Amino acid sequence: MASMSFLEFFHKGGKKTFRPKKKFEPGTLRYSLHKQAVASLGSGINLRDVVKLPPGEDLMDWIAVHVVDFFNRINLIYGTVCDHCTEDTCPRMSGGHKYEYLWADGVKYKKPVPLPAPRYIALLMDWIESQINNEAIFPTKNDIPFPKQFIPTCKKILARLFRVFVHVYIHHFDRLLTIGAEAHCNTCYKHFYYFVNHFDLVSQKEFEPLTELTRRICETKPSNELSFK
Repeated sequence: MASMSFLEFFHKGGKKTFRPKKKFEPGTLRYSLHKQAVASLGSGINLRDVVKLPPGEDLMDWIAVHVVDFFNRINLIYGTVCDHCTEDTCPRMSGGHKYEYLWADGVKYKKPVPLPAPRYIALLMDWIESQINNEAIFPTKNDIPFPKQFIPTCKKILARLFRVFVHVYIHHFDRLLTIGAEAHCNTCYKHFYYFVNHFDLVSQKEFEPLTELTRRICETKPSNELSFK
C-alpha cells in the first residue's frame, strides 16, 4: 500500500471525488509549478522541504497552486467518507463535543448558522470553487497581478479546508481505517500542516481540535513519506 501514490489510491476502485477536480491549463506558469510540486512530492524528499518556495519562483503563484491542490486532495479524502456523513449521522459540522463550526458566506448566510456537516461541507466546497474561479482573486494570466485580497482569501480557504480534516479524523476515522486510507490521509495532512505553517497561513488556534494527531504525525523526526503523485 505504501508504494501506491495518493491519487492512485483514491481513484482505485472507483472511489469518487466529492467535487470535480480543478486543473491548471497546460503551458501556464502555474501548470509548471503544479507539476514541479507533484514531482517533488513523489521523489521521497521530506515534506518539510517540499513546501519551501523554489528558488526564483513567485510566492503568490506557489500559494495559488497549493490552495488548488489542497482543495482537490481534500475533496478526494472527503469523497471516501461522504456516504457515511449524512444529516442523520452528522447533524452538526463538528469536531467532537468541544468544537462546532458555523457557516457564513456574507451573501446568503450573512450571520453564522449551525448546519449539518454534509451541508456545511457542500457549501464550503462551492464557496472555495467560486473563489478559485474568480479571475479578480485568482488571476490566470501572468501579466495580471494578484489583488490585495488574495492572501486573506487564501487564509480563509485554508482555515476552512482544515475543518474538513477535523471532521473526517474525529467522526469518520473508522471509515479511513476500513478502506486503508489512514496513511495516505496522514501524509496529506502533514503536507498541509507544513505548508500553512511555513507561510503562516492558518492560525495555530485552528489546530486545537487535532492537537494530539498533529503532535503524533507532524512533530516527529523526518521519515520516508508516501508517494504523493
